[in-house]
Amino acid sequence: MNNPKLRIAIAQINSTVGDLEGNSRKILQYIQKAKELHADIIVFPELALCGYPPEDLLQKPKFIDDNLKALKGLAHSVNDIVAVVGFVDKKSGGHLYLYNAAAVIYNAKVRGIYRKIFLPNYGVFDEKRYFDPGQSHLLFYLGKFCFAVNICEDIWHDDGPTKIQAKSGAKLILNINASPYYSGRIKERVDIICRQAKVNNVAIVYVNLIGGQDELVFDGQSMLADRQGRLVCRAEAFGEDLLFADLSIPEVKIRKAKDAVIIAETFHPADKPGLVKKEPKRLEPVAEVYQALLLGLRDYVIKNGFQKVVIGLSGGIDSSLVAALATDALGKENVVGLFLSTRHSSQESATGAQALAEKLGIRLITISIEQIYNMYLVVLEPHFAGLARNIAEENLQARIRGNILMAFSNKFGWLLLTTGNKSEMSTGYATLYGDMAGGLAVIKDVPKMLVYELARYRNSLSQVIPENIFTRSPTAELRPNQKDEDTLPPYATLDPILKAYVEEDKELERIVALGFDKETVAKVLHMVDGSEYKRRQSPPGIKITPKAFGRDRRMPITNRYKA
Repeated sequence: MNNPKLRIAIAQINSTVGDLEGNSRKILQYIQKAKELHADIIVFPELALCGYPPEDLLQKPKFIDDNLKALKGLAHSVNDIVAVVGFVDKKSGGHLYLYNAAAVIYNAKVRGIYRKIFLPNYGVFDEKRYFDPGQSHLLFYLGKFCFAVNICEDIWHDDGPTKIQAKSGAKLILNINASPYYSGRIKERVDIICRQAKVNNVAIVYVNLIGGQDELVFDGQSMLADRQGRLVCRAEAFGEDLLFADLSIPEVKIRKAKDAVIIAETFHPADKPGLVKKEPKRLEPVAEVYQALLLGLRDYVIKNGFQKVVIGLSGGIDSSLVAALATDALGKENVVGLFLSTRHSSQESATGAQALAEKLGIRLITISIEQIYNMYLVVLEPHFAGLARNIAEENLQARIRGNILMAFSNKFGWLLLTTGNKSEMSTGYATLYGDMAGGLAVIKDVPKMLVYELARYRNSLSQVIPENIFTRSPTAELRPNQKDEDTLPPYATLDPILKAYVEEDKELERIVALGFDKETVAKVLHMVDGSEYKRRQSPPGIKITPKAFGRDRRMPITNRYKA
């Protein structure tokens, strides 16, 4: 038989950081499923055993040792299938070396370990803080089948491990990943995997993590490209999946060398029943972002031990979208809305919040905070006497709302979701210790115009957000007849300026050259720069753009440099 087929199982799993026992159990469950469908090799994501990213857990020696014990226990249970599992490896010698590694396990033994060579140190990645780079470009022989393993960033370098491993004889590359989502990322991955496969004449299995981890969402969308650089199959987006593929790989002569690991001297794939090919539905860009937010929200709530969430509903588009996301992610029985009115709250806001709650089927609690607000004003009046009313009095309302929302959170154990969007967070159009109070800022990385698109998308599935919420002018309702545009440029102008400055690092003159008014751009940049201290105190938010506040964009608070 000239090119016998290997059956590869791509295990796209949702690991939880630090849950060594739970992750091990899940890995073993997927191995069993793969064996039942006669897989020869099963591949798991990067650091699947300990979760990604473990961050400063890697500074704890016991965590490293427990992860190694978990790998040893896992290996004892792996038989009659090759399993590739991401874990943290260590080596002592002068100082402790730590590695982002992949174990290749067969018949109850770890046969070889590949250590990641290229360590990303940009954007959300801090791998050079924790890991040492590997040095060896290992080849693995399963009989006359020769394959190699590399990890995430390794495959993005044209002269990196993939090229070296292919030149050395590998016919199949197993690339394991924990690649976070942002809009448009999947196309970049497909392009690089297909190009590397074609250029190096190797089949490439790309397995990616799924799940939410703090600000990050891992979208899965694992894939396989053949030696001609054609995309053969792809796994589900934003869900666990076990994808199978049969590969015809040329057999080679076993080469005994320093970087060669012989898993088995002889191996003959058994005849297997055919596979049913499935083609997951591809998501449109807005639907993709919505699913990312759903997954990030659901995992943040569940993995952190919460069940219910509470949201301050204002009758505006932002809180309406967050409420819809929470209901879709957690179920209507686990979402509570609070409408907290003052003298400045319009009937339109009250009606909108009520209609939204009814359409979603969530509980709505309405409380007037006017009496509390009046008491604040009375207490402060002697100290503020003779001074014009300004933002100080306005923000009292937002902070009273934050206190009440947090009281419900504390009393009932509900997680408070904040509702501010990226446009507001960029410009500081949010009240510290008021509407910024909470445990998760769901749409913190979602610009205002995208908020509207996401809300329209949600309504295309079923009409839950009342139409008047889309058509009314955005307002914080902290003073009579207030509108966002009293303080901010129109969002259709603001959002592209923010994208150019925050996400693309363009300076004032380059942004003006895009066709924007210089005075407007200067005002926006001043607002962004002056609000860093607020953002540093805000809850984590789910990343969906190439550069999010927090892990991605880390600017000094004290900073006199002006672009």
